[in-house]
Amino acid sequence: MSLPVKIIMIEDDEGHARLIERNIRRAGVNNEIVPFTNGTDALKYLFGSDAQGNAHKGSALLILLDLNLPDMTGIDILKRVKESPHLKAAPVVVLTTTDDVQEIKRCYELGCNVYITKPVNYESFANAIRQLGLFFSVIQVPPADA
Repeated sequence: MSLPVKIIMIEDDEGHARLIERNIRRAGVNNEIVPFTNGTDALKYLFGSDAQGNAHKGSALLILLDLNLPDMTGIDILKRVKESPHLKAAPVVVLTTTDDVQEIKRCYELGCNVYITKPVNYESFANAIRQLGLFFSVIQVPPADA
């Protein structure tokens, strides 16, 4: 039996967050989306009161991560998630405007599963998110360490 996947969206741009959610829904993905506009609140949620990530043991999470956040970098969040025994299995989709080759390489080295550069063009961005929604509809996300 597969668990319902909870989508954790860490995106500080309200317009981008609405566009992402709208296009995920258009792709037929109805999973719960938990939005965060900064890294501090997202990490508090992900790691919970014990700061170890035990709160999500046995649950299936998929993380949508912007790299450019107001209080820390998405790289810091990615690193912490992938170092956590309870969260490291969660797929991380980096969704950002940064198209620097070194940054992309670093994200993959740290364990991101997919890296999508946000196109400046609205239609291209919407299309990329629709494709991401289709990806979500077929992906099997492993539960966090039980």
